[in-house]
Amino acid sequence: MTLPAAKAPTLRLEQPLDGLAIEALLDHAFGPGRFTKVSERVREIAEFRQELSFCAWDGTRLVGCVRMTRIAIGGTEAVFLGPLAVEADVRKFGTGGALVRAACDAAQAAGFASVLLVGDEPYFSRFGFSAAPARDVRLPGPVDQRRVLARALREGGAEGLSGLVTAPLP
Repeated sequence: MTLPAAKAPTLRLEQPLDGLAIEALLDHAFGPGRFTKVSERVREIAEFRQELSFCAWDGTRLVGCVRMTRIAIGGTEAVFLGPLAVEADVRKFGTGGALVRAACDAAQAAGFASVLLVGDEPYFSRFGFSAAPARDVRLPGPVDQRRVLARALREGGAEGLSGLVTAPLP
């Protein structure tokens, strides 16, 4: 049995040895169906960016993670946010939001102009994401277009996003 966290988890950049714990957390959060989602098709062609990906820890227990991958949208470089997973007992601390902010801040500092994700606009709009700039973005598989969201990381960074999400530019 896992005891509930007494305080907000600690965030840190993902490390190579975190992989097994992350996979276990994602399996617990999403189940085997996670491999059938369009977001997984994106991650299969994208370039994983560990230096933009974060983990949330409650002591030695992984309680949350967010991963970022580099993509191209119709020839424009961007990053794709996801998966994002947080254990239920630490959601009350705003752990998901802290992970999203940390990943977006890191992507902005790395010079990316925009972030794309598939998610619920009512949740992600508080972090600056909207369906409007992503309306002409196409993912490599079926998706509810209203769930394709983008956020500019600099002035005009999400303007004109259009086309198919593909492997990152060389």
